[in-house]
Amino acid sequence: MPKLPVYSVSKEEVGQIDLSDDIFGKEVREWLFYDAVRYQLAKRRSGNHAAKSRSEVSGGGKKPFRQKGTGRARQGTTRAVHWRGGGVVHGPHVRSHAHKMNKKARRAALVAALSRRCEEGSLTILDQFQMTAPKTKEFVAIVDNFSWNNGLLLVTGNANGQDDAVYKSAQNLDNVTILPVEGLNVYDILKRPNLAMTKDAVELVLERLG
Repeated sequence: MPKLPVYSVSKEEVGQIDLSDDIFGKEVREWLFYDAVRYQLAKRRSGNHAAKSRSEVSGGGKKPFRQKGTGRARQGTTRAVHWRGGGVVHGPHVRSHAHKMNKKARRAALVAALSRRCEEGSLTILDQFQMTAPKTKEFVAIVDNFSWNNGLLLVTGNANGQDDAVYKSAQNLDNVTILPVEGLNVYDILKRPNLAMTKDAVELVLERLG
């Protein structure tokens, strides 16, 4: 069972926490990462790209010229795909790009991602992470103190989602992502090389995945 120190935001060790082997100590099956990230990114696609076919383009109801005697190829409408201003043949249509991934496989992928960060020593447990007012400078100082400059995913355990002051302090930082436990996902864990979680968040993750 992994046992990690618990830190304050000033990087002082204030205790220790026991993590479940079933969530933070599982064997990492990397092929699950590919499936989970592909599943997530496909679901995020809006799928609102579209082109009109010849039946949807306005106009073209009249035959452009008579059938015979002009020396030109016979034409029935100016909205055909080979005419300028005509429809698009086999064009894209509004659709969902989402595909299925079993619930057990999604859970296994999330557990594998958490286990990978724990295995690498890139998981930090914080006693709490609160700010009285939005201060990006203070947030950057905490990031520097923990050497999270190459990227951080911070998971908070607030009942109402993200702490407003913490979120606003980090929203202009390109290499920082803040999520509530409900939004914890494989893609963001793998995207950021450092994972920090509050004790409350760890308890909620154990409830969610345990």
